[in-house]
Amino acid sequence: MDSNSLRAFLTIVDQGSFSEAAEVLHLTQPAISKRLAALENQLGTKLIDRSHREIRLTDAGTRLLPHARKILDEIHNARVALSADDGDISGELEIIASHHIGLHHLPNWLRRFSRDYPEVRLNLQFMESDAAYAQMLKRNAELAFVTLSDSMGSQFVVYEQWSDPMAFVVGRDHELSGQVSASLEDLARYPALLPDTTTATYRTVSRLFLEANLPLKQQIPTNYLETLKMMTSVGLGWSVLPVSMLDQSIHQLDTGYPVNRMLGGIGVAGRQLSQAARALLKVVREEETGESK
Repeated sequence: MDSNSLRAFLTIVDQGSFSEAAEVLHLTQPAISKRLAALENQLGTKLIDRSHREIRLTDAGTRLLPHARKILDEIHNARVALSADDGDISGELEIIASHHIGLHHLPNWLRRFSRDYPEVRLNLQFMESDAAYAQMLKRNAELAFVTLSDSMGSQFVVYEQWSDPMAFVVGRDHELSGQVSASLEDLARYPALLPDTTTATYRTVSRLFLEANLPLKQQIPTNYLETLKMMTSVGLGWSVLPVSMLDQSIHQLDTGYPVNRMLGGIGVAGRQLSQAARALLKVVREEETGESK
């Protein structure tokens, strides 16, 4: 099976559109249709049902999908193996970063990485962590720097991780701002400004209130921590934010319940990292943990 035809098949599936797949692969739509047709002719079966407006896999296409990804992963791994000893760290490196990591961690990494490896062309994407996991499964980046999830599954490998301690906070004009400490009962009387219910931070906080048999009055959920910080600072409610984000605009409360999340760099299992990706991980490790391996 031709790798270009397999890549066309996967891109059509991932993009959900022939035209968008053609744009991603820098091909014309007839050209990408021709590649898929060649693959179907070789296999003697239809892979994609074209009778509907949306892309639908046939049974054969569904069975081929995981094998196609593995084949292209092995081709990628072969290329990595052949370039492993040439000592030249160059080429393109595609990475994804969550918005928080992009604002508060990535600048230090990239300043050092760009200085030490000027021949590497970085292709950066910024998105929420949940979306990053989905993009990684489509092989749309080599590394993703995200909030680690306890439900991310065995498809991923965690290469680096570090703790991101968080704190309960209110605005300076909030009724609780005159207190050094506050109980969960105190907080339950006011609106909570938290990320979406699918996030690790929300699940951690929600579990505390659930175990205490207290209501959690979620208001205006957003996964943008800078937005949560702003809404907290103007008194719309209380929140839980990374300690690294605290400043004079918000007041930290001691609830007696430490909240922590893990951030990290992940890749796809079975897909080898390029020299550029390994070099970036080394920078991340040293910047975040002070360790050198």
